[in-house]
This record gives sequence, C-alpha cells and structure tokens, in this order.
Amino acid sequence: MDASVTGLLTRLSRYADERAVERLSRISDRRLLEWITEVVELLEPASVFVNTGSREDLEYIRMRAVEKREEIPSRYNPRHTVHFDGIYDLARDRENTRILTPGGSPIPMVNTGNRDEGLRELREIYRGIMRGKEMYIGFYCFGPRGSPFTLYGVQVTDSAYVMHSENILYRVCYDVFVEKGGSMRYMRFLHSAGELNEYGWSRNISKRRIYIDTVDNITYSVNTQYAGNTVGLKKLSLRLCVNQGYRENWLCEHMFIVGVKGTGDTISYFTGAFPAGCGKTSTALIADTVVGDDLAMIRNVNGEARAVNPEIGMFGIIDGVNPVDDPEIYGILSSRETEVIFSNVLLTEDGEVWWNGKPSEPRRGVNYAGEWWPGKLDEKGRPIPPSHPNARFTTSIFYLSKVDPRINDPNGVPVSGMIFGGRDSDTWVPVEEAFNWVHGIVTKGASLESERTTAVLGKAGEREFNPFAILDFLSVSPGEFIELHFRFGDGLEKQPRIYGVNYFLRDEAGRYLTEKVDKRVWLKWMALRVNNEVDALETPTGLIPVYEDLAVLFKRELGKEFSIELYEKLFTVRVGKHLEKAERILRIYENIPGTPRLFFDTLIEQKRRLKHALDKYGMFISPLSLDKR
Repeated sequence: MDASVTGLLTRLSRYADERAVERLSRISDRRLLEWITEVVELLEPASVFVNTGSREDLEYIRMRAVEKREEIPSRYNPRHTVHFDGIYDLARDRENTRILTPGGSPIPMVNTGNRDEGLRELREIYRGIMRGKEMYIGFYCFGPRGSPFTLYGVQVTDSAYVMHSENILYRVCYDVFVEKGGSMRYMRFLHSAGELNEYGWSRNISKRRIYIDTVDNITYSVNTQYAGNTVGLKKLSLRLCVNQGYRENWLCEHMFIVGVKGTGDTISYFTGAFPAGCGKTSTALIADTVVGDDLAMIRNVNGEARAVNPEIGMFGIIDGVNPVDDPEIYGILSSRETEVIFSNVLLTEDGEVWWNGKPSEPRRGVNYAGEWWPGKLDEKGRPIPPSHPNARFTTSIFYLSKVDPRINDPNGVPVSGMIFGGRDSDTWVPVEEAFNWVHGIVTKGASLESERTTAVLGKAGEREFNPFAILDFLSVSPGEFIELHFRFGDGLEKQPRIYGVNYFLRDEAGRYLTEKVDKRVWLKWMALRVNNEVDALETPTGLIPVYEDLAVLFKRELGKEFSIELYEKLFTVRVGKHLEKAERILRIYENIPGTPRLFFDTLIEQKRRLKHALDKYGMFISPLSLDKR
C-alpha cells in the first residue's frame, strides 16, 4: 500500500474503528481518501460508519435512525417511520442556498455567493460540529449501474435519516468505487444537522447554509434536516448535474419519464417538467408505465435523445393523497409490506400515520410543531394543521405496479416528446404541440409560468416565472440553459416533439373546465401525434387536437362523452392573453445576458402571428374555425 495512503488511514483511525478503516482502505482513489480524512478531522465525529450497501448495513442505518429518534416507527408497520424536521425547517431554504462562484460573480436569476468567503464561513461552522456524533459515509450511483449516463456521489452526514433516505432513493454503489478507483468522477455531499434542541431538531437555524461549489463538484449543507436541503443526491446534485450537462452538451432536467401506450400497445416515452402543485406526479402515475417521477438525464445516443432516471425512489408530497384520486400511491403508503419514511405528518397517540387526504379524522398525537390536538392554535391564534402542506413520503419506485422494466436499462429510453405544464387559469389550452424543437423550447419550456396558490405561495393569480420548472435548481443562467437546449437539439437526427399542457383552465365563474382524470386523454393524444396517427389544427401558438379524435379518446379511455361545446371552450385561443404573456417573457429575458438571439426571434415571430390572427379573428379564435394540418 502506498505510504501516503497508509498515512491517511492512520489519521482516520483516530476517529474510525478497524472495520470502517478497512472499508475505506479498499477505496483506491487517494484524492477521495484525502478529502474524507480532511472532513473527519475538521468535523471530529465520535465514530464513523461506512455503508457498503449490504443488507446488514442498510438495516443498521435504518435502526440507528430509530434509536436516535430521528424516525419514529408506526405501530401498524415498523418499516413505516415518521421523521420531523421542526417548525423552522420544513422546506427548501431559497435564501441560504447559493451557488459559490469565483469572486462572487453573478449568474442571472440564480442566488450566488463568493466562493472563497463561503468556503471560509463553512469551515468555521463545520469545525467540531460532529463531536459526540456518528458519521455516516455512503457511496451511490446517480443512474443505472453500468450506464454511460450515470454519475456518482459520496455522501457524508451525521444524520441516519438522511442516509436511510438515500438508501431508498438511490443505488448504493460502494463496490463500484472499489472497482473503478481513481478513474472515477464523482460528486461529494457534506451534511451535518448541527446542534440539536430538546426535540431533536436543528438548533442553529440562523446558521443554516446550503452552498453548491461547482468548481470542486461539492455541495455543503449544515444546520438543517429537511431532505430537500440535506439529501445530497436529490436537488443538491441536480445543480451539479445541470452544470456538468451544460459543459458536456447533455440535459439534466427536473422531469419525469413515462411510457404511454399507443396503437397496438407500442410505447412512446415522454419526459415532463411541472412546477410544484401543477400535476407532475399525478401525470406520471396516470401514464401506462413509469420510468421516473422527478429527475431525468437526457443524452444524444447516435442522434437520438435517450433518457434515464437517476433515482430508484420517490420523495413525494403526501398532502391530499387519497384512495379515490391516488389509489396506487395510497395503497403503497397504507400497506403493511412496504418501507416508507413519512416526514412532517401527524403520528397519532396510538401510532397511526395521518395526513391530509386520509378518510379518517385526525386524532391527538405529535407533528412537525410538537404535541398536537384537534383545535390547537399557534401563538397568533391560527389553527395548526395536523399534517404540514409540504409533508412528504420517501419510498421505493419499485412498489409501483406500473414501473417500467427499462428503468435499469443502461442505454435509457428513447424520448418521443417533452411536456411542460403550469398552473394557468386563462391562457394555455389543455394540450398543444409546438411547431418544432426551437419553438417548443422558447414558448413552452423557457416561457413556463405558474400561478401561485393561496395555500402556500401567496396571492392567487400572480404568475411565477419558472423556466423549464427548474429555476430553483439552475447553476447556469436561464439564457445559457436555453442555449444548451438549442445546441442539444442541433445534434439530434430526430428531435422530440414538445408539448404544453394546462390542467387548470377555468370558466367565467372560476370553475375548472377539466377533471383530474382528463390528463390521460391528453397523454394519449400526444402518443398518437408522435407516431403521426392523427391530424392537428394549426393556431398561432401551436397545434391543437381535432374534436373527433378527442371524442374517441374520452370514450375509450374514460368512458365519458366529450361535447363539442366543451371542446370549443377548452381549445379557444385567447389571443390577447397570449400577447400579454409574450410581452412579459420578452421583458424578463431582455434583462438576462447571454440569452440567444434565436430565442427573441422565435418569440417575436409568435407575436407577429398572434397580431395577424387578432386582425383576422378578433380576441378569441374558435377551434371550429381552423383547418387541419
């Protein structure tokens, strides 16, 4: 063994027992051992556990989460556990999440910080932070084993809950790190929950930091427990993945991957990006097969766009999940056979997990704010909900009956279409196909907006700009992200078709015009379109369905009649609203340096078509007045 490696292992042995040192000694990447040694000496844990992914190791981590009271088992299923983050740590922390850049150079619409200053600050916060604690080190694949798409990650944390979550969500790949040694590139994730209060929650919230260093491919997370801030391979890795894809000309997207059966049971694959609360998960689960529900890496393979899901688990919002609208997820969450981590729900006194959406009434117990009982108020006299609106579940994707067998395909699945959806009461039709790749990237992806919800985000009706549904996770500017999509599309022999969807169109009385299940029809229509099996009507903003095709699909898929009156309401083109939207989007991008000229040309051309249509048809264009294409 190299003398320098021996020296590193000797230093590690001050903190780690013989078994942990032996496991680390098998990692032949000296640079990684150096980093782990430096981290251990800075954080000073009482002990170190190295996760190899064996059944014994996975069980040890799960049990440690319970022993440390980071997770509390349900009495109905001991593999159903409940985790609480605390009242000030219930969501991603936008303000303290920063991309560290050399000299603090700004990135438009991205929260940045000076790299040197940030690393110095972190070093002081981390110093000795794991004294008296156990450190966990895990090695993961961010994608299928043996895939050219796959990235790799190393997680260091003092939270058994965090590592338990990662063991469910990702493939443990300690053996790959042993086999590949110094030839690997990998991401690194350093997390500490910090000092805990009497409830077991992170105490020093004012020193909560989530910093992403794209130079060294490291994310730092401290004084927080919420999974979106701490589970490294989730949204923290997405920022590193986006940066790597930008440099290497491939796409790392905040998208599901699903299969939709068409004529003769042929399957066409779609990816889809939706801001929170806009139907992303429900769309994925109403499809015929599910490859992934959240993230996608898309590469050019011999001129074809192919996608893999880097995850094998789901970290989903549980609020509202019920047996009528979400029967499969509800069944998984209620089963005595599944492993599930619930976060920030209600755990009743008799050990039952309760969330908003369960048919039963909530009973006295504990939740994210401590002890709870029906009618409990906060210090301002407001009711404290029994289960938080951002309460989550973490479970394996393989419990889904619809999981696609190609989820482990190292070459991914071919992408026939990309879907972008937002919450929009008055502009977008329920489904529309872009004219081509560039038009879709500009008008569907880069122009994506979503109305805020009154329950969580503020004033209803205000539109939040969220290009590609990934703004919070960008490590390059939105303009550069658009340029990457143009560049990626130029290299494809067959470009995926691009669709916009909107499940939230309302009538004059404010009532939704579609039902939750109707999204299955929109998916089926897209599957027919990508295989050139149905015509479409051309509008100034894209291509929309012909009435007769939708009537057949509604009857076949849902057993519902679809009236021509409803069709006209849904697919009338609201010219004035589209012109307003184009102006809003142009104003935003005029202030984003580096936005490609092609973006502006494409949007200006759409405005020209809309103004021409305004002169011809007026403010509203009925689909019944349009010709097939």
